[in-house]
Amino acid sequence: MERMLAVVFSDESKAYEGSRALNQLDDEGSVAVYATQVIQKNADGKISVKKTDDDFPIGTVGGMWLGSLIGLLGGPVGLGVGTIAGTGAGAIRDLYVADVNADFVDEVSKALTPGKFAVVANVNEEWVTPVDTRMEALGGVVYRTARDHFEADERSREVASLKNEIAQLKAEQAQARADRKAKLQAKLDNLNTRLQQKVAEARQRSEQIQNENDAKVQALQKKAAKAQGDAKSAIEARIAKMREGYNQSKAKLKDLAA
Repeated sequence: MERMLAVVFSDESKAYEGSRALNQLDDEGSVAVYATQVIQKNADGKISVKKTDDDFPIGTVGGMWLGSLIGLLGGPVGLGVGTIAGTGAGAIRDLYVADVNADFVDEVSKALTPGKFAVVANVNEEWVTPVDTRMEALGGVVYRTARDHFEADERSREVASLKNEIAQLKAEQAQARADRKAKLQAKLDNLNTRLQQKVAEARQRSEQIQNENDAKVQALQKKAAKAQGDAKSAIEARIAKMREGYNQSKAKLKDLAA
């Protein structure tokens, strides 16, 4: 299962050890690590990136969703679903891109108090024990959430809502007096513009998600080529699940333009 991890440490050196431990687990085949960063929360509540895994094959892609998660962790504590909706489009976009829920962000933000450090990572793991055991031995507290790619569902709901509004206004306009038709048309034009923007955003994100997925598959295929037996089969199974999840998201985003 693909997950976003945040491991909180009180000591900077332990955070670096945690990052190295994740890479070791990746080498052993216990987990697949797509990207990692070590961060610190400063006294002013802002986040500083201490270490970026620039050598990872998909570091550029990984920076997109890790950057979104880090941006959220530097925001206000106590987000919740209702508060997120009131923090503006930027925070909602970050939730979309990072594919995490507000409860996870809130939980990590509360634990990551000023002066503490964290390793944030995007991984694929079948069992939580390998990571938990290594991180707990270093004094780290592990938080994780599944990356369910709920972005496509959220965007689908937004587009469906706009289409419903447009249909209702068109029905009202058809029965309206002449002096009201022009005002209703202005509202329709505004809604149609918003709809087209949402569709364009969905197309752009579909391309970005495809690039992310392709990069991850290539990284796993390289590991599979070196692996043998059960380890090879496990990696191939991860690749199959990843492709299945991507195809589902792609189909939903493609339907938005219909």
